[in-house]
Amino acid sequence: MDRQNTAMRSAGGDSSISLAVAGNLLIVYILWGSTYLAIRLAVETLPPFLSAATRYLIAGALMVGFLWLRGRLSRSPSAQLEPIRKEHWRSAAIIGGLLLFGGNGLVVQSEQYIDSGIAAVLVAAVPIWMNLLEAVITRRRPSLLVIGGVIAGFLGVLVLIAPISGLAAINPFGVGLVVIAAMCWATGSIYSRSAPMPRSGLLGTGMEMLAGGAILVIAGTVTGELGRTHPAQFSVTSLLAVAYLVVFGSLVAFSAYTWLLRHAPVSTVATYAYVNPIVAVGLGAFFLHEPITLRTILASVLIIGAVVAMVSGRHRDADVPAGEPERVKSTEGIDRAAAD
Repeated sequence: MDRQNTAMRSAGGDSSISLAVAGNLLIVYILWGSTYLAIRLAVETLPPFLSAATRYLIAGALMVGFLWLRGRLSRSPSAQLEPIRKEHWRSAAIIGGLLLFGGNGLVVQSEQYIDSGIAAVLVAAVPIWMNLLEAVITRRRPSLLVIGGVIAGFLGVLVLIAPISGLAAINPFGVGLVVIAAMCWATGSIYSRSAPMPRSGLLGTGMEMLAGGAILVIAGTVTGELGRTHPAQFSVTSLLAVAYLVVFGSLVAFSAYTWLLRHAPVSTVATYAYVNPIVAVGLGAFFLHEPITLRTILASVLIIGAVVAMVSGRHRDADVPAGEPERVKSTEGIDRAAAD
């Protein structure tokens, strides 16, 4: 009887975990996919770099502030804020610069010129760039899967910018900004693997948000955004979009993502990389009436198809079973802003 009760409790626990995994996956799919729509709404009346800076400075301050307050109020040693060294801030500045300024900042800029769905599809190519950069750094010959993915990715970009009779042209400058952003994100992600950072992933991410936000403020100042900023012209929609990005894009989705990394197989979590663009294209078409053209569909099939093959192939070899904890990289949860 005891054995039977134990089995029933185990089955119930597995069912609860499965439901929680599905719920958190849905959060990451929808919220991170929706950030492209929110960015597009934000830059309608807000300066691109400074609006992104506001998002990350607020989110970073809330995250670090929460950890500090928890350490002050709790007597548990594990809740105490660990010492932050100079090399931690140096790494945070490099990672935050590459991911948040180079990665997210250029995506925000690009959405002044191209549709949010197009930006999302191009950002989905980050795993392709990461595999290519890893092959260069390690001086290993890339696998046929990586070579095929890179070729498919380049073809997808060419489809977007090539002059095709009967199809609406897409601004090549905006496309170029997102391609550079994806390369910056891939570079920052690879660098973060060996960069000295605090053991706490939450603390490291908060520091990177603060550092990246500060760099975005400098970028906005250098490019003259401060002089062109007129708060009286800010729309309620744009301000609400930034608030949405802070709360749901950076904090809620990040929490769901880090939970998934501890409770679900990596291959399952990685599906966000190619579900987010589909969500972004759909939301852009529904809310902003962004056209889904043959050009967009073909480019999406080439880029997302390559990413699906590469991500799936990589993680099948090094999968982590559900329930087995693993170390959470501090940069993995930052929206490509979304990234994100």
